[in-house]
Amino acid sequence: MDTEKRAIVWMECPVSRRKIRRTFTDEFKAKTVRQCQTGSRSIGQVAKDLDLSENSVRRWVAQAEVDAGNGDPGALTSEEKTELTALRREVRELKEDREILKAAAIFFAKEKQ
Repeated sequence: MDTEKRAIVWMECPVSRRKIRRTFTDEFKAKTVRQCQTGSRSIGQVAKDLDLSENSVRRWVAQAEVDAGNGDPGALTSEEKTELTALRREVRELKEDREILKAAAIFFAKEKQ
């Protein structure tokens, strides 16, 4: 299984009119951000040249600025977002475990009587 982190972009398939999910590696995103920050082309031009949505490229650039320490105060870095996602998943799993244990305790309490 490919373990690289990938960005997800939804595009509409012209034939079926369904949305298609495209993914991009972190390296591709970093290269795209560098083109926007160092080149003479605008975000819109870079997005058009790479067949990406302008909004996606804009979000990548904004996230890169946050990761570099130049973002809005209180904005989460990519690392912090990853950690927050993992912690939320863990909390959800622990709540499920607690509910299972509650149900088991009730079951065994009824069985003892």
